[in-house]
Amino acid sequence: MRVLGIDPGLTRCGVGVVDVRPDRRATLVEVTVIRTPADLPLEKRLLAVGAGIDALLDEHRPEVVAIERVFAQHNLRTVMGVAQVSGVALHAAARRGLPVALHTPSEVKAAITGYGSADKRQVQAMVARILGLAEAPKPADAADALAIAICHAWRGSPATDGSGAEGSDASQTPAQAAWRAAERSARASAVPRRLAR
Repeated sequence: MRVLGIDPGLTRCGVGVVDVRPDRRATLVEVTVIRTPADLPLEKRLLAVGAGIDALLDEHRPEVVAIERVFAQHNLRTVMGVAQVSGVALHAAARRGLPVALHTPSEVKAAITGYGSADKRQVQAMVARILGLAEAPKPADAADALAIAICHAWRGSPATDGSGAEGSDASQTPAQAAWRAAERSARASAVPRRLAR
């Protein structure tokens, strides 16, 4: 399954694309950070981020888009920027008929490291290890986008209703349904692994 993960941000929007097999092996396809200058008018910043996401969606043709869910922060301006970019990303995916999943930071950390309160360095180190990279992509927004994509694939949710809930087989494309069937088979035959706490 090919997943495009987005770590939404107005100044830096991380975007990562990974291919993940049913046995959970992940391969890096693309990772980048879309940047916009703070002195640019808001509408032009959102247009630039949208154009960047559009280009990556058209080039890599993912089966699903995974976005970090907006969560409360003390900095209202940061929250607004994240929410606005998330809306742009949701619109871009919807225009192409792509399913979208939203994952909280703690869900991503738990999926990648086995610990929902892991720090950024732990997540980055695990992303590099999972993808077989010599070092984690920089800046952190890039590694975070990859973590979001891997998290989604590992949670076994190739089709969603936008809430992060898994879709039914009937609502999926044949490729997505086949992936889920293979993933279920691999999961059933796998030895359960214990997560380090």
